[in-house]
Amino acid sequence: MRIITGKFKGRNLFTVDGRSTRPTTAFNREVVFSMWQDFAGRRILDLFAGTGSFGLEALSRGAFWVDFVEFANPAVSTLLKNINLLGCGELCHVWRKRAESFLKDADAAWDLIFLDPPYAKNLVNPTLDLIFQRDLLANKGIVIVEHSPLESISPSFSARILKSKSGKTSCFTLLS
Repeated sequence: MRIITGKFKGRNLFTVDGRSTRPTTAFNREVVFSMWQDFAGRRILDLFAGTGSFGLEALSRGAFWVDFVEFANPAVSTLLKNINLLGCGELCHVWRKRAESFLKDADAAWDLIFLDPPYAKNLVNPTLDLIFQRDLLANKGIVIVEHSPLESISPSFSARILKSKSGKTSCFTLLS
């Protein structure tokens, strides 16, 4: 797994051993970054961050700051290794917390929130509820959700959907 473009282009990232973490592949990141390309100067929240590939790609493309939220120890260790590898520790913070707990305590707003929870855990819609109930998006901010084709976005969010793409193993939905 490597950074696609920007100042860290071509840098290989560490991955979590085993199958406990499903990293956002380069192909899936390309899909996301083709849907939304405005990262310069943006504040990003990478929920269920895993290895941090999405947030690190956003930093590579000019994001101002990334908050990574991850709970699993192996993923947090790998994420920290990736941040050290790229030398970008001054541009981000890693929160070792469950996403729900982090969102309930959050007192900031982000320009872009990337949400990629484990599949088949029914986490997408409850997490979106928290984001919108707590008003955690900055003005004109967006949420990008990577989710299983088997887990659909609730109809209660249909007015917020800007764009969606579906693939065989992943779907991507942009909301505002």
